Amino acid sequence: MTDVTHEINAVHRQVGKRNLKAGEARVVTISRSYDSPLEDVWDACTNPERIPRWFLPVSGELRLGGRYQLEGNAGGVIERCDPPRSFAATWEFGGEVSWIELRLTSEESGTRFELEHISHVDDTKWAQFGPGAVGVGWDMTLRGLSLHLTTGAPLDAQEFMAWAGSEEGRRFMTTSSEAWYAANVAGGEDETAAREAADRTTAAYTGTGESADAGEGDGDQGVM
Repeated sequence: MTDVTHEINAVHRQVGKRNLKAGEARVVTISRSYDSPLEDVWDACTNPERIPRWFLPVSGELRLGGRYQLEGNAGGVIERCDPPRSFAATWEFGGEVSWIELRLTSEESGTRFELEHISHVDDTKWAQFGPGAVGVGWDMTLRGLSLHLTTGAPLDAQEFMAWAGSEEGRRFMTTSSEAWYAANVAGGEDETAAREAADRTTAAYTGTGESADAGEGDGDQGVM
């Protein structure tokens, strides 16, 4: 059983903007504290033997300048790496390119995990779904990392798919979508536009409306 309220409240969400050379971009930031030491969280996020235990199987070269590929999902190039604290990479999926940046910070009780997902303002998925397009998927991913760091057990793909289709799983995704709606409004988005985007995101993830490619990989990485 998942304490949905606890899992959603354990995460901080922020939506903002950034100017890139190619133009304006939207930035989705998700962060959470873990009781594990920084080196362990870094290893979980960068070790190709551990990543499949909570995320997806990964292939390629996990080094600066290397190209990676998540099974059935995004791939890209690792553009910056500062072990054991940060890395940045492109996130290429469905013919569109966005970027991710991971930062880890030591805390008195463990490690702060912070991830930014940066997308062009004219990204078609953002226009349709808003920050929940990737935000809900990252919420589910951070839940998987939490389970792995707490128990050490690997993620069972069949169990995850069953959970995602259960009442509890749909409630998690719905609550996550609502949290991203609130973050979007707090970030300056028009409430009506944010509401419509959130409703489309919820429908895509829970299977109650237009698919919108919500099934990237195992369905836990978003619609972008």
